[in-house]
Amino acid sequence: MNFFINSAQAQTTTGAAQQSPWTSFIFLGGFILIFYFMLIRPQSKRAKEHKALVQALSKGDEVITAGGVLGKVTHVDEQYIALTVAENVEMKMQKSSVSAVLPKGTIKSIAQEK
Repeated sequence: MNFFINSAQAQTTTGAAQQSPWTSFIFLGGFILIFYFMLIRPQSKRAKEHKALVQALSKGDEVITAGGVLGKVTHVDEQYIALTVAENVEMKMQKSSVSAVLPKGTIKSIAQEK
């Protein structure tokens, strides 16, 4: 009656093919360790560094924001900063939008290149 499907035949297992129940736990633990060291740990490390950078912001720092705006910090609040991006142009931004603090004189050196 089974023209298209062959009947399944039982296979005998040998001693080498059997796995202990601990093997699956070891593999699961290995995957969890790999996941932790490849994804979770580096991300938390970056978040810690960014938090320290944001807390250390002070007046006079030259920064670049996540949007690419380059400016000098003129005022620092708990959650906001004021950036001078050009003469008589000041922008208010959240502290968390700062992506890097630049070395002093960077804005001046970029302005001279024009």
